[in-house]
Amino acid sequence: MTEKKNKKNYEGADQESLQLLKKMDEHGIESSYDRYDAQQPQCGYGKIGLCCRHCQMGPCNVDPFGRGPKKGVCGADANTIAARHFVRYVAAGTAAHSDHGRSVAELLIATARGEAKGYRVTDVNKLHEVARLFDVATEDRETNEIAEEVGEMALAEFGKAYGTQKFATKAPETRQKLWDKLNITPRAIDREVTESMHRTGMGTDQDYKNLIMQACRTSMADGWGGAMIATELQDILFGTPKPTRGTANLGVIKEDEVNIIVHGHEPQMSEMVAIAASDPELIKEAEAVGAKGIALAGICCTANEMLLRHGIPLAGHMKMQEMAIATGAVEAIVVDIQCVMQGDEEVARAFHTKMITTSPKAKIDGTMHIEINDENAYDKARDIVRIAIKNFPERDKKKVFIPKGKKSDVVVGFTHETIKYMLGGKYRASYRPLNDNIMNGRIRGVVGVVGCTSSILWPDQLPYMELVNDLIANDILVVQTGCAAAECAREGMMVPEHMKVAGPGLREVCEAVGMPPVLHAGSCVDNSRILIACSEMVKEGGLGNDISELPVAGVCLDWMHEKALAIGHYFVSSGVYTLFGTNSPTAGAPDVDKFLKEDIEDIVGGKWAFTPDLKEMGTLIKDHIEKKRDALGINEKKERKLYDMEDRRALSID
Repeated sequence: MTEKKNKKNYEGADQESLQLLKKMDEHGIESSYDRYDAQQPQCGYGKIGLCCRHCQMGPCNVDPFGRGPKKGVCGADANTIAARHFVRYVAAGTAAHSDHGRSVAELLIATARGEAKGYRVTDVNKLHEVARLFDVATEDRETNEIAEEVGEMALAEFGKAYGTQKFATKAPETRQKLWDKLNITPRAIDREVTESMHRTGMGTDQDYKNLIMQACRTSMADGWGGAMIATELQDILFGTPKPTRGTANLGVIKEDEVNIIVHGHEPQMSEMVAIAASDPELIKEAEAVGAKGIALAGICCTANEMLLRHGIPLAGHMKMQEMAIATGAVEAIVVDIQCVMQGDEEVARAFHTKMITTSPKAKIDGTMHIEINDENAYDKARDIVRIAIKNFPERDKKKVFIPKGKKSDVVVGFTHETIKYMLGGKYRASYRPLNDNIMNGRIRGVVGVVGCTSSILWPDQLPYMELVNDLIANDILVVQTGCAAAECAREGMMVPEHMKVAGPGLREVCEAVGMPPVLHAGSCVDNSRILIACSEMVKEGGLGNDISELPVAGVCLDWMHEKALAIGHYFVSSGVYTLFGTNSPTAGAPDVDKFLKEDIEDIVGGKWAFTPDLKEMGTLIKDHIEKKRDALGINEKKERKLYDMEDRRALSID
């Protein structure tokens, strides 16, 4: 490994991660932080969206300072180049989430047909709910018969020749009408991704506003299409999450057990590994090689899925995958798709860890590949667990270092259904109490704090925690998904006891309901749950007629994957003010940047903001929420009056 130019400051808040980074450094094991250092300085043109490689006449750079070229070889200016990049980001992110949704739809069909051993329909109520959306008959029909048709209808959403996304009808009616008026209601998911790639090729769409509007339609094919399909169908198959207790942090890795880490995004693999790991026969095999049992833990969104549905411990977020291996106590890290770093293989090689890929879409050179599909998942999962068991005696105890820091308790599983139930009970489940508490000011608003973690923000910084604590202290309810949720979970922020940090109004509500002020809603595809929750708030009444009128905002501090930009843009397109904690990816094109940050609000009701300054971001969010409250008229102090009988007689119902 090349010598580091700048020695990192290993004194920070996240001591568990920092200790392992120091260990890797001492043993000459390269990490993503080292590779980030080696990339400096990164391409300035690329950072601001002004490097075009979309044809072989390039690559072309446009100089934002006016000293160099103003246009590419084809004549494309800064606006066209930056807008094309933005659209391709969104299209790639939509493809990632939506391909996940397609896999779940295919699994539902295989399960219904009895072709997927080990899987079953778990939530029949959710199945019937989705069946109604697709106009699938349920009366006097077997569950599997309904499930097969629902799966086929969901699969059709990807490539249907006509019509728009069915799940988009869950949005408020005013929102649907606006999308139709703007011609951005998402059509077939594959069509939107394909059209985006076509439009951004050389010589096609060269109007930045037109390009950004296509990004709107494509992103919503994710949020109101592929991602929502993934979430809803996963609930049908694996159960809709309910409040569940669990633990989080690297300390969940066990010194005396066979440790298996599952990492990725599609729960098909991890569900079967979890079942196999609890098989009494395999547990006996583990004990036979000297282990006390089999311990399963998750990384990234797979961790969120396992934690939500089974209470299986969360070892860490995306940025911590190398560190988990570097404990020296992991017998196998089993991965499927997305956010899996190729560098994991090198770290695994430095220890005894077997790295196993399981998806035909995501192989890594040098790793073991055991392909898992719908038909063989359980049998292959047992094979994987056996490999981990056999690897336990190969562990070098001298290399084992599990940080002795905290293992945080967490309470997770706050889906939009759960929130309705907690607020209104089984027979009166409703968003009415939430809306009422927003209107009376106990809760100022709601913010979704979601997104990635990356090597750009160093581990001695904990920006998510700082921002979230600031928001809840100001009586703003926070809902989280993805790696951002994992970060706050590790810091003990997702338990009811954390209400002590909340403002008096939010704390009062949390005490009454018995919930944390920071709600874990799932993995990154589960941002679709937040869309549905916003729609439910509108439909409940009292907070305007559209999502754009709600006192809500969306935040991603540390975006890394294209999926994050797709998520951000479908929230903007749905009417939500959305803030990212980085510089704008279109900063080199002032017209495009202004369109995304200002002008688009007049069109779709939402807009973007980009700032790496946490204090500025907190101020922007709070000011926005108060602005929305002012517009709704709920910040006006109303005089309290004791009604006499004459006053009561004068009351009427219009």
